[in-house]
Amino acid sequence: MEVKRRHDWQVSPAEARDIQRRLAGEVSRISEVTSPHLIAGVDISAPRERGVATGAVVVLSYPELRLVETRVVSGELKFPYIAGLLSFREAPLTLAACGELSVTPDLFFVDGQGVAHPRRMGLASHLGLFLDKPTIGCAKSLLCGSCEMPGDEAGSYTEIVDRGKVIGATLRTKLGIKPVYVSIGHKVDLGSAIQWVLNCCRGHRLPEPARLAHLAAGGNLAPGQYKSESRPGFQSRLFE
Repeated sequence: MEVKRRHDWQVSPAEARDIQRRLAGEVSRISEVTSPHLIAGVDISAPRERGVATGAVVVLSYPELRLVETRVVSGELKFPYIAGLLSFREAPLTLAACGELSVTPDLFFVDGQGVAHPRRMGLASHLGLFLDKPTIGCAKSLLCGSCEMPGDEAGSYTEIVDRGKVIGATLRTKLGIKPVYVSIGHKVDLGSAIQWVLNCCRGHRLPEPARLAHLAAGGNLAPGQYKSESRPGFQSRLFE
């Protein structure tokens, strides 16, 4: 699929924050998700220190949530681990995996924040602008803002509020497990984001596309063989 180039990734932390502030105004909070046929999940397995990381994108058919395509790309992370600047560390590898896809998903789940971010430009929003597709942030921890814990039943949620504004939701996806933190990535509204997370959860804490992407990034999605492919600066593999 096509990946847009919005800016360079090799920048200083101060420049990265300026880029986030500039791009935050371009995030669309109006839902363009209507009848998706292909839903993707992206994730990355990355060491805190320098070293080789693995980015993965998994595409499933909807509503069956049948595996259609998986791309896994390995490479070195060149940006340091700095709170609030995760996209500058992880997005290049994730976008490289997305760029290898032979299909174009209608919606992406991202293991990270969207607008639930100090500068309203988390990984899910950043990827949404580069992919020009609807994205939803579905994180396992809270980055900023405050919220109350939702009820115990699946589907219960509470708002995440930061500086007087609602920036996301704390959503219980399964009885008896920790909630997830949902926020707008791009081209989706919060109500739709919550509903799509619930639509794609099939008995687990995370929506199925994000859960399988996590497994693929960690080398634990095993069906089929890898096919090696060349890409400058990266090692790419395709599940068959």
